[in-house]
Amino acid sequence: MDKNLKIEVATPSDKRSYENAVSCSAPGILGQFQVLPGHTALVSALGIGEVKIEFSDKTQSYAVSGGFVEVLNDNVLFLLETAEEAEGIDTDRAEKARKRAEDRLQERSKINAVRAEAALARATNRLKVAKKSKSSASA
Repeated sequence: MDKNLKIEVATPSDKRSYENAVSCSAPGILGQFQVLPGHTALVSALGIGEVKIEFSDKTQSYAVSGGFVEVLNDNVLFLLETAEEAEGIDTDRAEKARKRAEDRLQERSKINAVRAEAALARATNRLKVAKKSKSSASA
């Protein structure tokens, strides 16, 4: 009998559950990692990046901006600051946010630079996840 993963994606404002996932990958703070059925127990901090949930017939992707993941007995719980479904990302809004962050970085103020670097990383990630989702949907 094939084993699958049960995955929950939770943010302060939303919670999604998925059954029968064959794998998932996440942006650990030390690098991207993948979880397959039978994975050892794990708790990890997450950075800015893409959470990808693979099913036998489709993929669900999220642009995330940090949080934690717990893996235990083929159950995966993502506790995330933000999680935007790839298909729902407003690329025009993300592009404007990226431009604003780049402009702030040009100001060279130490306070603005830290906030702008974080905003730039989030906007760039949202654009990357949205672009990957659109290119795989058209393939």
